[in-house]
Amino acid sequence: MKRLSFTFLLIVFVLLAPSLHARDIYTVRISGAINPPIAGFLENSINKASTDNAEALVVYLDTPGGLDSSMRDIVKGIMDSPVPVVVYVAPSGARAASAGAIILLASHIAAMAPGTNVGAAHPVNIGQEKTDEVMMKKVTKDAEAYAKSIAVQRGRSVDFAAKAVTESISIPAKDALASKVIDVMADSLDELLKQIDGRSVTTKKGTTVLHTKDAKRVELPMPFKFRFLAYISDPNVAYILMMLGIYGIIFEFYSPGAIFPGVIGGICLILALYAFQAIPISFAGLALILLGIVFFILEVKIVSHGLLGIAGIISVVIGSVMLVDIPGSVFSISLTTIILVAAISALFVFGILSYAVRAQFFKVKTGQEGLVGETGFARNTFTADGKGKVNVHGEIWSAISEDELHEGDEIVITAVDNLIVKVRKKGG
Repeated sequence: MKRLSFTFLLIVFVLLAPSLHARDIYTVRISGAINPPIAGFLENSINKASTDNAEALVVYLDTPGGLDSSMRDIVKGIMDSPVPVVVYVAPSGARAASAGAIILLASHIAAMAPGTNVGAAHPVNIGQEKTDEVMMKKVTKDAEAYAKSIAVQRGRSVDFAAKAVTESISIPAKDALASKVIDVMADSLDELLKQIDGRSVTTKKGTTVLHTKDAKRVELPMPFKFRFLAYISDPNVAYILMMLGIYGIIFEFYSPGAIFPGVIGGICLILALYAFQAIPISFAGLALILLGIVFFILEVKIVSHGLLGIAGIISVVIGSVMLVDIPGSVFSISLTTIILVAAISALFVFGILSYAVRAQFFKVKTGQEGLVGETGFARNTFTADGKGKVNVHGEIWSAISEDELHEGDEIVITAVDNLIVKVRKKGG
């Protein structure tokens, strides 16, 4: 009887053993530049996968690179993760360039789809001033050592890690597999999970065996907070927000009480400042943009026949090009955006702002002040002391005049004192 019971329990255990490992596979998608919001999202995803005791976290990666600080935050998160992190460069046509290459090297399982590439991890200066040759050499050596240490820890090609930083080499998925830069090349997530099933990886918690073949997949969408912050961190969006903020505040100054332009302008400026925290800007470029704004304001106040306005547009365009001075980088501002902003700036200055400023000098057309200069006629003959009634725009007003006025005479209002109008005889 005891032998029968033991045999029964053994059979049940064998049948249920696969299900004991059937934990979920969490997946996230990273596309675009590596920046603080992306680093925050991946950190949250790793924490959630750990809290939910997921089998692994698969990160779809397609990036042209990004900030060194954000990349290092992501790498530290992967290194400290108690859950295996699988970085999968996919779909075909995707890339893990620059910071993305280091993130791929740091993963517990590195995978790529056919038709993808990895590499070109040479550091690029994004500082407010140009880095001299000696300092840039130090930065490159530091990045090389960092990449090599990660490759050594993960048992990947140290030679590739070094050359990706120092020589900016980039290789396709097939060569990456042959060079032991990655562990797996797979056409799809299904194939990837089949290939890594049963592999042993070492995480912060120790060595674990992956059971991924029949695991359920759960995609973690990027929360609105990180999507929004990632969107405004785009240099083009941040640049547009900065210009909208400046113009909104200027318009509020010239048209007090409008409220809406000032509120929107303040919000846009704050959002732009957040974005430029992650993307250091050139003070020279910013100074040129502000100088251009000054020219625009002077164009409205001084008759320069458009010369100051043209100088302002040129200053804004040159300053915008210099603002993030990294041609071809993921953090450069596109020429199309610069031209568009310059055109809108010209429209704003020569149109909206010009009208708002000059409107302050227009003749008042409402209220009592709006009556000055209006014409009407006398409703009666004025008394000897110059008092009488006049009709203006169908309204009857008490009036005084130094001219002799008779009923029906045409008059012109010269001033308003409380509810009494001062008039003179028209043509007199």
